[in-house]
Amino acid sequence: MSVTTKDAPVLAPRPAGGIVQSFRDSLVVAKRNLIRMSRIPEMLLFGVIQPVMFVVLFTYVFGGSMRIGNSTNPEDYKNFLMAGIFAQTVTFATAGSAAGIADDMQKGLVDRFRSLPMARGAVLTGRTVADLAQTCITLSVLAIVALIVGWRPGSDGPTNAGRVLAAFGLLLLLGYAFTWIGALIGLSVRTPEAATSGGIIWLFPVTFLSNAFVDSSQMTPWVRHIADWNPFSATVQACRELFGNPGVSPSSAWPMQNPVWASLVYSLVIVVVFRTLAVRKYRKTS
Repeated sequence: MSVTTKDAPVLAPRPAGGIVQSFRDSLVVAKRNLIRMSRIPEMLLFGVIQPVMFVVLFTYVFGGSMRIGNSTNPEDYKNFLMAGIFAQTVTFATAGSAAGIADDMQKGLVDRFRSLPMARGAVLTGRTVADLAQTCITLSVLAIVALIVGWRPGSDGPTNAGRVLAAFGLLLLLGYAFTWIGALIGLSVRTPEAATSGGIIWLFPVTFLSNAFVDSSQMTPWVRHIADWNPFSATVQACRELFGNPGVSPSSAWPMQNPVWASLVYSLVIVVVFRTLAVRKYRKTS
């Protein structure tokens, strides 16, 4: 006599919920990514070398020919330039986020994370937090290089340690916001190579159609209008004011008259919008 039994159904693990659980899961994923980064030191090395090259290039090659207000003094351009270089550095981390997530997708790691009982957005949040930690290191090294080549906070306005730290805080918030754009790009392409290209190509018009490297008052009027309302420009202008390096009088556009508030609003809106889109894409992507 044989006994027939029904196969027990295989239940997929239920994703954990709650803010505390989501926070813990995100930290676990962030730790995993930081360990991985520490085992590939060339990632950090190349991430530092590129902005240092920009500092040297713009300071010593273009510095004597750039006009800031009515001045062509290279020292004035150094102080004007650094906020733009800092902002460019944190936003270019977007390409690394996109490529990293695309690589995890290609290797099937994201599918394995999805099968675990963890918060839905923890994989992406952990990745962006790890990228933010790497950006902090890069920004610290770049600030030291900037001081070596002659950048001086307080050269054209009041500043103090609190204002300088607030400026770096705005830079890191902008960088974190842009990594969510990178996360969405990484989830939307098929290969890490495509993610690298897609993560960086749109950054060139964003960073160069801004007040980062030139005085926007010297631009064609319609180009200056774009630059003045560019979220990137708002953070650059906010940092110049907090660093005490305003350089030139800003235009009458609201983001240029209220750059600190504009930078906060722009960055938070980008985080909310692109985190929502990235998590939704993560849930649907296989």
